[in-house]
Amino acid sequence: METLILDRNVPVKTHPDSAEIKRWYGLMQMGRVLDDKAPNYLKQALGWSYHAPFAGHDGIQLALGLSFRAGKDYLFPYYRDMLTCLAAGLTPLEILLNGISKRDDVASGGRHMSNHFAKPEIGIQNVSSLTGNHVQHAAGLARATKYYQSDAVVFSSQGESSLSEGYCYEAIIGADKEKLPVVFVVQDNGYGISVPKRDQSANEFLCDNFAGLSNLRIIKCDGLDVLDSLRAVREGIAYATSGAGPAMVYATCVRIGSHSNSDRHDWYRDEQELAEAKAKDPLPRFREYCLQQGISETDLQAIEAENLAHYNEASEKAIKAADPDPATIYDHLLPEAWVSEKFPEGIHNEEGESVTLLHALNQTLKEEFRHNPDTFIWGQDMANKEKGGIFNVSKGMQQEFGKARVFNAPIAEDFIVGTANGFSRYNDKIRVVVEGAEFADYIWPAAEQIVECSHDFWRTNGKFSPNITVRLASGGYIGGGLYHSQNVEGWLTTLPGIRVVVPAFADDAAGLLRTSMRSRGTTLYLEPKFLYNSAMAKNHVPADFAVPFGKARVRRKGKDLTILAYGTAVHFALEAAAKLAKEGVEVEVVDLRSLLPLDTETIFASVKKTHRVLVAHEDKVFGGFGGEIAAQVSKECFAWLDAPVERVGSTFTPVGFNRILERATLPNAEKVLVAARSVLAF
Repeated sequence: METLILDRNVPVKTHPDSAEIKRWYGLMQMGRVLDDKAPNYLKQALGWSYHAPFAGHDGIQLALGLSFRAGKDYLFPYYRDMLTCLAAGLTPLEILLNGISKRDDVASGGRHMSNHFAKPEIGIQNVSSLTGNHVQHAAGLARATKYYQSDAVVFSSQGESSLSEGYCYEAIIGADKEKLPVVFVVQDNGYGISVPKRDQSANEFLCDNFAGLSNLRIIKCDGLDVLDSLRAVREGIAYATSGAGPAMVYATCVRIGSHSNSDRHDWYRDEQELAEAKAKDPLPRFREYCLQQGISETDLQAIEAENLAHYNEASEKAIKAADPDPATIYDHLLPEAWVSEKFPEGIHNEEGESVTLLHALNQTLKEEFRHNPDTFIWGQDMANKEKGGIFNVSKGMQQEFGKARVFNAPIAEDFIVGTANGFSRYNDKIRVVVEGAEFADYIWPAAEQIVECSHDFWRTNGKFSPNITVRLASGGYIGGGLYHSQNVEGWLTTLPGIRVVVPAFADDAAGLLRTSMRSRGTTLYLEPKFLYNSAMAKNHVPADFAVPFGKARVRRKGKDLTILAYGTAVHFALEAAAKLAKEGVEVEVVDLRSLLPLDTETIFASVKKTHRVLVAHEDKVFGGFGGEIAAQVSKECFAWLDAPVERVGSTFTPVGFNRILERATLPNAEKVLVAARSVLAF
C-alpha cells in the first residue's frame, strides 16, 4: 500500500486501508455531530454563544488534523477549525467544555470565546479573535524551530478573507524571506462573513496575490475531498521541512451554514446558492466513498451510533462540569517577576564612574546576552556594520553575539512584535528584546500585537507568557516633530497584563532592563531619548544592579510638597525643587520608575507627609497617565490633602517641529516650578 512518509513519525496513508478509512469517517462524522449540536446549547441558555460551523470544510480540516503530530508540531487553528482540532487530538468533551465555557476548558478555562479551541500541552495554540493575526506568531515560532534545529512543523490555519489583513502579508512575506518551516493553510469558502471574495481581491484565489514570492510554495486543493487535501498538506509539509521555504495550502471549500450563529446568511445568499452549497456537503460524499471502498453500511451505522453515544456521554459531563470561579478574574494577569536578591528595593549607594543612560542600556544588553544564551534581539536598523539601532543602543552586539541572535527586521512593526510573541512560545527560557519601532510614535502598527501580548497569559489561563521586552525611544526635546517626539504611555497603561517602565537615570535604566529581561511576561520599556546622552541622567551603575517592578525611588526628601514624576520630568522636578529650597520650601521628589505596576505605597506615604501633590510628566496633561495618579491620590489621600492635586505636562496638541513650537508644547523646569508655586499657594 502506497504511503507518503516524509520522515514523519506517524505516516498518513494516501491510499488508506479499511481500518484507516473507518477511523477517518469516525472523526469526520463525530465532528459533524458536534457541529450540528452546538447551536442547541445556546437555545438552552447553556452557552456556546459564538459558533462558526465548519460544515463544508471537512476535507481540508480532517487532512490538517491528521497531519499534525501531537506533542511535536505546532498548530494555530482559527475559530472554524473544530474538526481540525478534533482530528489533531482534542476530545469531544474538551470541545464541549470550550463551547460552553467551563472551568476545565483546556483552552482557556472559560476566559476566551467559544469556538476558540486550543490545547497548548500538545501544541495546539490559543489564538485570539483578531482574525488572521496568529500568522505572525506562527512565523515567529517557525523562526525558533529553525534556530533550534527542531523537526517540528508549524501549521497556521485561517479563512481566505483574513489574507486581506496587512499583518498576514507581513508574516507570509517574512516567512518567505527567512525560508521558515511553516505551512499556511487557507480555507476558502468564498465569504468573509457576508463579504464575497470579489469585493476583496482581483484574484479569484487570494493565494495568487502571493505568487511573486521567491520561496513560497503555493499548493491548491479541493477542500471538500479528504484525499486531495491530504495530498496537498503532505506536499506542503515536504516542502516546508526541506528548508526551501514556507508553503501555502489553499483549499477550496464551501460554507453550508451561516458564518456564525449570529449571522443570517439568507439575507445575502439566495436559495439556489444555498442548495448548491448543501449539495457539495463533504460528509455524505465521504460516506459514499467508504461504501465504494468496501466498508459496509452496518459498519458505518455502528460508527455513527458509537459517536452519538460518545457525544451524549460527553455532553452530560460538560453540562455538569464546574463553571469558572468569579474570584479568579485577577489570576494570571502577569507572571511573577524576577527580583534581585542583592538589590530588592532597586536602590544603591555605590560611587564610581558615571556613564550615560545609553551606555548603561548597551552594557546591560550585552551582560544579559552573556547571562542567558537563549536571548535574542531584533528590530529596525539593529545591526549593520557599526550601526546598532537608530540611537546605537545595540552597537557592537551583532559582532559579539552573531547574526542568529542579533539581526535586522523589516520596517514592519507588527511583524517585529508579532514574531517575538511566536518565537517565545518555543521555550520558556527564551527572552526576546525588540526595538518595537525606531521611535515610540511609530508603534501604532504594532498596537494589535501589544494588545495580544497583554492578554495572552490571562487568556490561556496561565499556560503561555510572551517573554518580551519592547524597547521604545520615547519623548521629545530633540526637534523631531510629529512621529519623533510623542509619548505613548497614556495608551499603554490602559492595558492590563503588561508592564510599563520609564527610567530617568543611567543606573535605573540598567536595573529596569535587567529585571525586564530576566522576568517572564511583556514589558514596554520606554527610553526617554532626550536622556540618552544627557549629563543630568549620568550615574554610576553597580555590577548586576537591578530595579524591581513597582518600586518608586525618593530622589529628594521634603515635607512641604510632593512632586511625582517619571522620565525626563524627574529632572525638571529636581531642578524646580532646588530653586524652591533656596526659598525655604522643602519639596519631596518621587521618581516613579515603574508605571505598571505602580508603587502606590510610596506615593501615598509621601502625600500623607507633605499634604500637597504635583504630578509632572512629559506626556499631554489631558488623557495622560497623571490623571490616573491624581485620581488615586484624591481617593486614597483625600483626608490628608491641603490643596487640589495639580498636574503639569504637554499641551493637548501635537509636538511641532520648529523648536519654538516644541518649547511651547512640552513641559520644562520653569513650567514645573510655576505649577509647584500654584499648589503651595492654595
